[in-house]
Amino acid sequence: MAFVYAWRGLRYAFRTQPNFRIHMAAVLAVNAAGLYFKIQATEWILIWICIGMVLAAELINTAIEMLTDKLWPERNPKAGHIKDLAAAAVLVCALASLVTAAVIFVPYFRSALQG
Repeated sequence: MAFVYAWRGLRYAFRTQPNFRIHMAAVLAVNAAGLYFKIQATEWILIWICIGMVLAAELINTAIEMLTDKLWPERNPKAGHIKDLAAAAVLVCALASLVTAAVIFVPYFRSALQG
């Protein structure tokens, strides 16, 4: 039954969270690039660790934001800090993933451009 709730959460995030949809578009683009360039198994592992990390961080951020809004419906500086910290966690994960993707894909792109 837990899987039902998890899928419901994923559907909710996809339907209601623009940033989650942006991350999912990035997942499709990175997977397409990986297939096109035929990246190595270890590179796939790194890519999928990054994907999991970013999507999980985004889902946790969304949950924290919703809970914070419920607990402090009025404007509250501490609530704002909580939400900022959760968003910063997503940013850190996304930046680490971007660096990982650059390290993996830049050599493939260079090679493709040089013929």
